[in-house]
Amino acid sequence: MAAHELFGVDALPYGIFSVAGQAPRVGVRFGAAVVDLVAMADATGFELSGAFAQPTLNRFLALGRPSWTATREWVRQNLVGGAAEAQTIPLRDVELHLPIAVADYVDFYSSEHHAANVGHVFRPDGEPLLPNWKHLPVGYHGRSGTVVVSGTDIPRPCGQYRTPGAANPDFGPSRRLDIEAEVGFVVGLGSALGTPVRAAAVADHVFGVCLINDWSARDIQAWEYQPLGPFLGKSFATSMSAWVLPLDALEAARVPPPPRDHPLLDYLADDPAAPWGLDLALEVRLNDTVLSRPPFAGMYYTVAQQLAHLTVNGASLRTGDLFASGTVSGPEPSQRGSLLELTWNGAEPLQLDDGATRTFLQDGDTVTISATARSSQGGRLGLGEVTGTILPARC
Repeated sequence: MAAHELFGVDALPYGIFSVAGQAPRVGVRFGAAVVDLVAMADATGFELSGAFAQPTLNRFLALGRPSWTATREWVRQNLVGGAAEAQTIPLRDVELHLPIAVADYVDFYSSEHHAANVGHVFRPDGEPLLPNWKHLPVGYHGRSGTVVVSGTDIPRPCGQYRTPGAANPDFGPSRRLDIEAEVGFVVGLGSALGTPVRAAAVADHVFGVCLINDWSARDIQAWEYQPLGPFLGKSFATSMSAWVLPLDALEAARVPPPPRDHPLLDYLADDPAAPWGLDLALEVRLNDTVLSRPPFAGMYYTVAQQLAHLTVNGASLRTGDLFASGTVSGPEPSQRGSLLELTWNGAEPLQLDDGATRTFLQDGDTVTISATARSSQGGRLGLGEVTGTILPARC
């Protein structure tokens, strides 16, 4: 299926675009074009024109679910009726921007297969999962200011690392630069400080989903992360897709999460009648080679459980908060979402289609993550893609 065919009226992801000489504003992707929502609102008298004439989605997101639902229906009606044709601009003629002003960024660790693989790599003689993993969605707070839009080049990070067997650390460019294929969730409606958000209320607060590449310097991370967790090995850049797909577009993709072999506390309990697992099919490409196809349906913790855990201590949500799923990996080697797993920490190099081999990323490498989901019409719809190219270090 051609890429533009994944973006019909069942999809309609939101983004920020500009054309030469004009300020960035809100648009919706439709096929191989962008629908200018400012122009369409002015032409039809739609009342939210002011929320669309913005350089980020934040003002629109803060309006809440009734406005999100009304806008989606208005866009669909105009597209189906052909009234929006005059307000469409070919994608080739626009520049895409970071869709949100990121407030806080949180990254989870919610794939059992990924967590177990990492455990086997780093603790070969111990239990692959730590005792807390089956009881709560493990996560860390990242750096919101280094979230960048898809297509942004990524300079190789520098930092401290220690070579195995060495007494002291060295400093320099990361030699073990990795990817993490993830799904992100964008918060629209905030919450009050001190008031947890229930898992059942996820659709009241989360506007939609995007794709994330949480670039990771594994050598820097391994030296620094004990005892407080990721820091410089993660904070140099996180790439986000230019399009945010509304949760409303994923009703047909909702599935139960995997069976639990440990009981969860009440605030994390699944609702069998309204599951929030999502059947998304990811694809990871390095240059021109497909490396893996991770299945999101197998994630142990859902978006609803992640949101409930994120706020259970009373932490408030803000419009523009972004939280990511953690690396998406499946049970098969061809379903792993990081080079750490795909090459088993460098012990099993990958062969690319051009004959080259990789353990971790080299300068000039381009990584592209894409995803699709089942649509309400029985076909597939797209989540866009997130891509980035590695540049030489600047240290």
